[in-house]
Amino acid sequence: MLDEITRAVLARVEANREAILEDVSACVRIPSVVGHEGPAQAYMQSIFEREHLDLDVFEADLAQVSSHPAFVRSPWDTKDRPNVVGTLRGTRENAPSLALNGHIDVVSPEPVSAWTHDPWGAERVVVDGEERLYGRGALDMKSGTVANLHALKAVIDAGFRPRGTVSVQSVVEEEAGGGAGTLATLLRGHTASALLNSEPFNRTIVLGQPGLMLFRVSVEGMTAHAAYSQRGVNAIGKLLPLYEAMIALDAERAARWVDPFFGALSDRAVNLNIGTFRAGDWPSTVPGSAEMECRISFIPPQSQAEVRSEVESRIANVAAADPWLRDHPPSVEWFGWQADPWRQDTADPFIQTLGRVVTEVAGEVPPMVSATAGLDARLCGSFGIPAACIGAHGANMHGADEYVVVDSVIETVKIVAATIVAWCGVD
Repeated sequence: MLDEITRAVLARVEANREAILEDVSACVRIPSVVGHEGPAQAYMQSIFEREHLDLDVFEADLAQVSSHPAFVRSPWDTKDRPNVVGTLRGTRENAPSLALNGHIDVVSPEPVSAWTHDPWGAERVVVDGEERLYGRGALDMKSGTVANLHALKAVIDAGFRPRGTVSVQSVVEEEAGGGAGTLATLLRGHTASALLNSEPFNRTIVLGQPGLMLFRVSVEGMTAHAAYSQRGVNAIGKLLPLYEAMIALDAERAARWVDPFFGALSDRAVNLNIGTFRAGDWPSTVPGSAEMECRISFIPPQSQAEVRSEVESRIANVAAADPWLRDHPPSVEWFGWQADPWRQDTADPFIQTLGRVVTEVAGEVPPMVSATAGLDARLCGSFGIPAACIGAHGANMHGADEYVVVDSVIETVKIVAATIVAWCGVD
């Protein structure tokens, strides 16, 4: 049963419905592909200022954050890519505080030709009685990042002030590991008694992720003119058996590592994906080099060292069966994401509070499971902060015609607002 204060706050969310959707739409219309988040962060700063929050707008100090064990390096510097944190100080010094975290960066919409809606258009369309808002980042996760602000706004508009301090965080670079975003934000001191991330997990509380690692396999061939191709060694052909070996290893690992918590949102607990395959630079030349880049996930009790050994042993075994590769062994480079698994304790008081809130607002008991993708919430483990994710629903994130269901955005605002009331208390 919702108490009177919570009902009043949720009524304000409904009253602010169009304002919420206008802010989400405006944000979606600003391209913010990871590495180029500046203009969208300027917009987030403006709406944080509109609500009179104490602002901290800062670019990550890579020299500082890179020394942290959870840091993931990206290809970009931090100039003109600030994080934006808006804080409302609580009325009581010892009351539980809450950080509301969301990322502003999105992945590329290419190929745009695959879209039937403008990826930066924020079109609102009714399909089979369901209103959807289309656009890159509409689901993942500009709607959630804006929802965090409007949840705090609803509490204030209803005439209440949180007893515990609430910070709203719009961060960069989540799609590339969070080093210059959430990690930098936490290291700057924007911590709290708990953190809620409004990633798009409809009525599901996400409390974990598998470990994630990226690696690059490179092989050497021998160049030659296409007219004398028999004199060369085509690197593509030498890389193909290694590609097939990774496909086989993926299937083997999926069968070996079965876990109902880590695999709950997928038919897999672990995956090995070949994401890029590159070779050559001219059709009339035998390519002298080729490489593929892969992402592998893993769950306890496997360690990063064991994953590396498994992959490198499989590569070495394939190379040993090929005379050319025996003399010109492939190289394996581990880069970017090198993150351990994260699993939040469900017995934590914040998680129990969030579970009650979702049950009351959404009308159903939420599952508590792991995602299979990388999440910034994992970084909270290094700081002793309980963390969880829950948010809107839709479809096609990272794909063409990404959309978020409008009603689920409003429900997300309600869940976050009710969590502020329940966790921080209000006066």
